[in-house]
Formats: sequence, structure tokens, C-alpha cells
Amino acid sequence: MSGRISRDGAQERTPRNLQTRESSTRAVYVPPSSLPAPEPQPGWSFRWIATAVLGQATPQNVSKKTREGWEPVRAVDHPELMLAPDKNGNVEVGGLMLCKMPTEMVDARKDYYESQAKAQMESVDNNFMRNNDPRMPLFSETKSSTTRGVGFGNGSK
Repeated sequence: MSGRISRDGAQERTPRNLQTRESSTRAVYVPPSSLPAPEPQPGWSFRWIATAVLGQATPQNVSKKTREGWEPVRAVDHPELMLAPDKNGNVEVGGLMLCKMPTEMVDARKDYYESQAKAQMESVDNNFMRNNDPRMPLFSETKSSTTRGVGFGNGSK
């Protein structure tokens, strides 16, 4: 406890806002990841692809992903993962195989699917608004207005 002794012998306390605590480094626990992360490589994106689900092989999924452009990562190319290679020499953990693709292809793929989703949303909105009737308009985000009631409730007579 820090403080001073007053003339009458009582201890005077230092205000808490003036006290400083010794900075101590605390150990912070971070749970380990289930899947190791490879060292980042410029121009490449990594992704884990399912090779088996509930113990059943999924060759259709692996085939589809390779047609999309994902390439299996060789275990010898990433010794930092410290994993034993599968029978084909690829990095595989618990039914998931590490694959890589050039980042520009990943971005192009992302843009393609975003435009598909946008087109679908526009189609749904257009289909919804097709049923619009001016006598009873549907919800529309393009316009809004506020009015103040006249007479009842506004305090005037």
C-alpha cells in the first residue's frame, strides 16, 4: 500500500488515480487450431477441401474443386506444417486436403458469384414489385415521408 504518514501518525492514502501498477506481462492462452495454416505465399490463396465426410470418401467434391482451379498442396512444399503426407504426397488432415489457387482466380470466382447473387436479388425484387398497385403500394425503400397529425393528439384545439 502506498501513502504518506501525516503529522498525527495516521497514514494518508494516495488517490487511486495517481497510483501506477507495475506493468506485468500475462500469459494469454490461445487454443490451437484444428487445421494448421500454411505460410502465406504472394499470389496464392489456400483452402481446405473435404475429401471425406463422416468416413465416406467424396471424390465428386474433390473433382469439382480441381475443375474450379484448386490444386492439392504437396507436403514436401510446406515442411512448416510438420504433417505426414497422404498416399499421394498431399497435405491432408482428417478428411480435409489443403489446396491452393492463384489469388486472381479466387477474386474472379468471388466476383462471378457476387454478380450471380446480385442478379438473383434484383430478379426477386422485380418479381415482388411487379405486383405493386398504386392504391395499396408495397414496401419500397426508395421513398419515405413523415407527416404530423392535425387535430387530435398534437395539443391544439
